[in-house]
Amino acid sequence: MLKKRLFPSRAFLVLVLCQLITALEVPLDLPQPPTITHQSPKNYIVDPRENIVIQCAAKGKPPPSFTWTRNGTHFDTEKDPLVTMKPNSGTLEINIMNGGKAEAYEGEYQCTAKNDRGTAVSNVIFIRQSRSPLWTKEKIEPIVIQKGMPLVLPCKPPKGLPPPIIFWMDNFFQRLPQNGRVSQGLNGDLYFSNVQPEDTRDFYICYARFNLTQTIHQKQPISLKVLTNSPVDNRPPTFLMPIGQKSNKTVLKDEVLLLECIAEGLPTPELRWNKEGAELPSNRVFYENFNKTLKIIGVSEEDAGKYRCSAQNNRGSIHHVITVIVKAAPYWITKPENLILSPGDDGTLICRAHGNPAPSITWLINGVAIELAPNDPSRVVDGDAVIFTKVQERASAVFQCNTSNIYGYVLANAFVNVLAERPRILSSQKIYQVIANRPALLHCKSFGSPVPHIEWFKGVQSSVLHGNDYVFHDNGTLEVPVAQKDSSGTYTCVARNKLGTDQKIIELEVKDPTMIISQPEYRVVQRYGSVSFECKFKHDPTLVPEVMWLRNNSELPVDERYTFEKERLMIKNITEKDKGMYTCVANTTLDSVSASAELSVVEPTQPPPVKTDRPDPSSDLELTDRLDRSVQLSWVPGDDNNSPITEFIIEYEDVMHEPGVWHLHSKVSGTQATATLTLSPYVNYAFRVIAVNEIGRSDQSESSERYMTKAAEPDTNPSGVKGVGTEPDNLVITWKPMKGFDSNGPGLQYKVSWRQKDFDEEWTSVPVANVSKYIVSGTPTFVPYEITVQAMNDLGYAPEPAVVIGHSGEDLPMVAPGNVEVDVINTTLAKVQWDSVPLTTVRGHLQGYRVYYWKAQNKTNRNQRHIEKWMLTFAGNRTHGMLPGLQPNTNYVLNVRVVNGKGEGPSSKDKYFETPEGVPSMAFLHISHQTPDSLTLTWSPPVHPNGVLTQYTLKYQSINATHELSPPVEITIPANETSYILKNLLQNTRYKFYFYAHTAVGPGSQSTQEAITAMDEADFLPPAVGAGKDSSFATSTVMYTIHPTHFRAHPVFPLIKNVTAAETSATVVWNFENIDTKLFVKYVELNKEDWKEETINGTRSAFVLKGLSPGTSYKVLVYSDDHADLYSEETFQTGPAMASRQVDIATQGWFIGLMCAVALLILVLLIVCFIRRNKGGKYPVKEKEDAHADPEIQPMKEDDGTFGEYSDGEDHKPLKKGSRTPSDRTVKKDDSDDSLVDYGEGVNGQFNEDGSFIGQYSGKKEKEPVEGNESSEAPSPVNAMNSFV
Repeated sequence: MLKKRLFPSRAFLVLVLCQLITALEVPLDLPQPPTITHQSPKNYIVDPRENIVIQCAAKGKPPPSFTWTRNGTHFDTEKDPLVTMKPNSGTLEINIMNGGKAEAYEGEYQCTAKNDRGTAVSNVIFIRQSRSPLWTKEKIEPIVIQKGMPLVLPCKPPKGLPPPIIFWMDNFFQRLPQNGRVSQGLNGDLYFSNVQPEDTRDFYICYARFNLTQTIHQKQPISLKVLTNSPVDNRPPTFLMPIGQKSNKTVLKDEVLLLECIAEGLPTPELRWNKEGAELPSNRVFYENFNKTLKIIGVSEEDAGKYRCSAQNNRGSIHHVITVIVKAAPYWITKPENLILSPGDDGTLICRAHGNPAPSITWLINGVAIELAPNDPSRVVDGDAVIFTKVQERASAVFQCNTSNIYGYVLANAFVNVLAERPRILSSQKIYQVIANRPALLHCKSFGSPVPHIEWFKGVQSSVLHGNDYVFHDNGTLEVPVAQKDSSGTYTCVARNKLGTDQKIIELEVKDPTMIISQPEYRVVQRYGSVSFECKFKHDPTLVPEVMWLRNNSELPVDERYTFEKERLMIKNITEKDKGMYTCVANTTLDSVSASAELSVVEPTQPPPVKTDRPDPSSDLELTDRLDRSVQLSWVPGDDNNSPITEFIIEYEDVMHEPGVWHLHSKVSGTQATATLTLSPYVNYAFRVIAVNEIGRSDQSESSERYMTKAAEPDTNPSGVKGVGTEPDNLVITWKPMKGFDSNGPGLQYKVSWRQKDFDEEWTSVPVANVSKYIVSGTPTFVPYEITVQAMNDLGYAPEPAVVIGHSGEDLPMVAPGNVEVDVINTTLAKVQWDSVPLTTVRGHLQGYRVYYWKAQNKTNRNQRHIEKWMLTFAGNRTHGMLPGLQPNTNYVLNVRVVNGKGEGPSSKDKYFETPEGVPSMAFLHISHQTPDSLTLTWSPPVHPNGVLTQYTLKYQSINATHELSPPVEITIPANETSYILKNLLQNTRYKFYFYAHTAVGPGSQSTQEAITAMDEADFLPPAVGAGKDSSFATSTVMYTIHPTHFRAHPVFPLIKNVTAAETSATVVWNFENIDTKLFVKYVELNKEDWKEETINGTRSAFVLKGLSPGTSYKVLVYSDDHADLYSEETFQTGPAMASRQVDIATQGWFIGLMCAVALLILVLLIVCFIRRNKGGKYPVKEKEDAHADPEIQPMKEDDGTFGEYSDGEDHKPLKKGSRTPSDRTVKKDDSDDSLVDYGEGVNGQFNEDGSFIGQYSGKKEKEPVEGNESSEAPSPVNAMNSFV
């Protein structure tokens, strides 16, 4: 129920009197000077991203024209192509969106509205562009401070326009907690009265939010560490803000005064505020920022004075006095209003304003200083007034009063309109209704020049009303202060001036008040009980009342326990929440009355426990008052077993038609023991009764004696009558047979009738036995028939049945659709159109049109026995449809057929069309052979070329041991090639390849792979027995990377960025971040249905799928739980399984023999050296080694597999060009252009702010050497060989 708002008895009068003080307005059909009706604010800050709209609207007769000034000079809007003026308005729109710059249009604008009766001007509108500058770059040193010391973290926000909102947050975008000890000042700085260990954090970040441009900038983070090794002692308070013992604050009238005091000390000081010699205005004062800020709204002159803030702790106190000075921009005392004079009249315009300092007043006429205007003897300026005497029509003009001081100005337009106009009454209401003993206001708003004199009359031919019984308002309204019944009647308003009169007749109806004659009463009710409230009232018979109930002055809850009828409210099963004050409200269109009563709920008394059970069965069933269509059944109820019987269920048995089956007849109240039962003819009845209480149902009673009703003609006809043909030349009429219970007598049959609609006049009828179908043969194909099926028995017919429309059988459509056209939308979508066939040729119910399409035969599929066709059905009388899922660069054939309930009609002529080329699918790259300086690459053409391949593009980069990528090398390969040999590569070096195919449209999807060239073992390793194709060195894990489009905006659902696949795993990376949601990663082998699903946290942006099969294609999709219907999906293929090529050469026979030979050679050299030493000679080993260096035994760099220079402990030669590792074995961050994800199977990196991935190379690699050529690895045969040098 809707709740009406209640008003006090005098509220209506107050609302109506608001209409009495409006200024006199000239009807718009009379000549009048312009009046500004709408304009932009004086200080107008605009968003540089949007068009600038400067409002200016005015009314007048004739309609005014508009011009603008900019910075004091005329602004020719027609010469600026970016500036347009709206029709019938002065509003300007500056089109910044089409290349304009907002700062070029900053300045002061003023609008002028002019017609032949005067000129009105708007305020000066100062247009400025919103600015949101960044912080200046600065280096902020970490702050280290002892516990207990005061601290101020400076923010120094940029000066934006408008000023920004400042707040402090941490690196997790959480607001920093503030309290009496730590708080933000009005200037944005963060003040610590004393620092504590919990203040230690690495990120204190000051943010500036510019609301107009919706941007947020941040200052460089400040790191703070609080030391506890030498805490300071307790100390009395001192002020951090403001400085000193006294300060001044100037505020303008009506603005908000903000006074701030922030103190430091240990323990944290408490602050208090007071005003010297006066109390603070309790209704306008607020304490903010933990009592550190005093806020007074709506400042007035009385708020000037001295305000004292005091800070105190247990070590002392301090105070600061702020002297508040209240100034005021000009504000109106008497604002000039429009003056309407008749020729020869006198009048005065008054313009009075206050301010501090006192404002000066300047008068203008039609936008020009009044001193410069032509002299008019009927006009005299006297300070704040312009006096008019004996004006003429030429004196019509618009006067401007401008009052200003150093704090601003106010400008008002007021016109003087000289008119000679006979009176006209403008009020339209003819009937006024009011409640007795209340005031009645009869309006008679009028216009005329001179101002008309208003007179009121009551009744016909009566005298002018006057005296204490009436109040006559200046605007013509007649007030009856206390309306009585005898105040009702006809009133006439007459408006007169020297040019004529006008009158209006008004009816006043005084109604009786609505009164409550019986109020609701206080009630105390036990819990789970019931209660009712009654509220009776009377009202004027001509008013329509509306009654509503409230609980605690709010609407009643929507609850079936609450019911009310007319004047009574009832509540059942009362609980504790139902207690409260209940109010009945009687509303009419003129008044409202109410009365209330309280409901209290108490706990019920506990009765002794009673054993309850379901009722005992009823007995002694008796049939009386036996009639043809009714009988009275009575019974004796069984014991209710301490639970009242709520109802009786009466069932019957039709012994003749359905013996042994009992049906529900009716239900009656548990207080009844008799029931009059309605019967059907020709039924042998037996009855039984079942009693019901809250515990359950009783057993069935014994059945009553049988009662056979007399036969009669049927009451109803069969339902479900239909007429549908199964063949083109028949009509099958079906219906739902009637049960014997409904036959009403013996010999049930059906009279089946039919005739062709709008063709036959006579019906054809046949009697049909009790079946459900009749077939009419020899009918025309698909024509409408009118059908009836009427029941009858030996005693007569049922009432006339309803006519049903059916149709004879359908046949196949006769005509094919014509004018089939195909419009190819894109590479995979086409639109097909056709002309609909005449409905007479459909020969059935039109179900739609069916489009068959297939690929046209060419050299590749000409010999195929089976051509795959696709079919789309478009329901209804459609003439077009879309064909999705087409293959690019493919010739298709299609035809269209019309479909009815019988089947398809003939097909249209085949229509050929071709889809345009697209970009090819991925071409997978394979490494088929490796040598020390070359790699053989093979590939197969894309599975879906989607056009004619024009070329392949291969890019590759080498990767050194520190995972730096060399500049990419790009190679273009003809489209007919399927392999390529890369030569002149570095041995034992990892390379990364990017490969994709091209059509004329562009490049296709890119595949990525990595491989390592072989080590050069030919010069020091003997050939292995049986070396051939099966002997190869291990390459890295094969990885296929898919590069989807990158989105910079934060998506509403996860978008897959890439998928990196290895042999048995794949890393999925997506772009999404929402800590309040869960993500799901589902994957499955292509062409299979056994999906696997992983649930992960919404903060994750990557996931590793493990346990995949090598060389297998998979589909993966990612979605969130709050957008399960939006997901991103990709397909990928794992790399082929490769046998390990690492051979333990320490177990090879040839290597053992080689080691023995080297050991023997060293032994011989030692013997020779020993002999030479004994002879006194020197053996220059170093010089000989430098002169005859053997490249086969040069020390080998373990980090990238290349051979470097030999170096002893004192030799510091630079590395050769082949080594890409800097001498300090570090890698610069800016030198890496690695891919988005790690090369290995793990994801150990991090994501930067735009979602891109930053990580270290995490593939299977050897440990870095500790220093120089030393290695922390276990000794290998190669290392052992180096140690022998």
